[in-house]
Amino acid sequence: MNGNHQQLLQLTYIRFIILVGQSAAILFALWYLHADLNPWHTGSALALLGILNLITYARLHSHWPVTQPELFSQLLADTIIYGFILYHTGGGTNPFIFMLLIPLIITVTTLHRRYIWLMALTVIAIYGSLLVYYVPISLARSDHNISVEALFNLHMMGMWLNFTLTVGVITYFVYTMNRTLAKHREHLIAARESKVQNQQILALGTIAAGTAHELGTPLSTMDVLLHDMSLDTELSDEHLEDIALLQQQVNLCAAKLQEMARSVQEEYQSERTCLIGEFINEVIEQWKIARPDVSYTLHLQDDLPPDLRSTTMLRQALLNLLNNAADANPNGIEISIHWDDKSIWILIRDYGPGLPIDKVNQLGQPFITTKGRGLGIGLFLTSTTITRLDGDVKLYNAEHQGTITEVRLSRRAVHG
Repeated sequence: MNGNHQQLLQLTYIRFIILVGQSAAILFALWYLHADLNPWHTGSALALLGILNLITYARLHSHWPVTQPELFSQLLADTIIYGFILYHTGGGTNPFIFMLLIPLIITVTTLHRRYIWLMALTVIAIYGSLLVYYVPISLARSDHNISVEALFNLHMMGMWLNFTLTVGVITYFVYTMNRTLAKHREHLIAARESKVQNQQILALGTIAAGTAHELGTPLSTMDVLLHDMSLDTELSDEHLEDIALLQQQVNLCAAKLQEMARSVQEEYQSERTCLIGEFINEVIEQWKIARPDVSYTLHLQDDLPPDLRSTTMLRQALLNLLNNAADANPNGIEISIHWDDKSIWILIRDYGPGLPIDKVNQLGQPFITTKGRGLGIGLFLTSTTITRLDGDVKLYNAEHQGTITEVRLSRRAVHG
């Protein structure tokens, strides 16, 4: 829905306040002041305003956009109804005459310039007419005639009440409108940042595709050389173990390049549903192959585990975070997982040096890294992936030493 939808909703609330206030004022004039008012005229106008408000409220539940002409028509109808009520209740002498300013102020703060001028001319014309043409209010004689001073005091009290009501309505509307505009600006900023991120990801994808193609040849050469070296009988067992480890790492790099070369369609076709514990164990097994030096503990919530869609993107995102923890300190990494009805939390605790204060707010942006040899894209890609799954990633320093990485996943977004 566009911004005018919210403004029209606020208008229904304002009408309700006007209905209550005017009904109370008219009943006070009839019963306490014994004013010579025609309740049918004022009552029918208030009933018309109430019906219009109900129709408007029902209309807001549709998916049709609220255009500026429609909102202006609604405000113009309010102005005419207010003018009709004021005509039958003393015109310009009615202390609630400033009620006409409410539609004008709403128009000024929400609509195009041409509608502002039309509303201003309409309000001026109605106000000017009410100074000349109106039904005067007369008080019925009774045993306790009201003095002129008392009438003046009542009029001043009515003006104060009208001023207070008008200020309250305008303040409420302008405050609500400012909040709506602020949210709209936030959405625009988020959309702009998302567009920039998508452009950065596209650029990284293009570079990664070219790099993957170029790395194929040196990896093949390394694989052949390592194979030949492993056949050398003069090497010690320690050297052979190192060669075997290098061979394993080269094979892992080659597998990663092949995985990068898969199409998006193949990626979605390879998705499957599994329990969270099974998924985490698969990620950790893959992590241990690349980082055989790590030691860790895993804690899962003692409850019925949720299931999720196992995708390459999510696996790679968690691998990036686990590798960051291992880079900080490969010993004693703590991984804990818990969940509720809406979210899954994955906490990764390392005992490294922690986060530098000057880069805490920049982490997650591209090419920002705390590692001297890092490229600064791992956390950026991870954060982007988790955000697309309606989740978020937070990093903060642990109480005594190290870093805590908190991943929140929406169960609705990752559900199988």
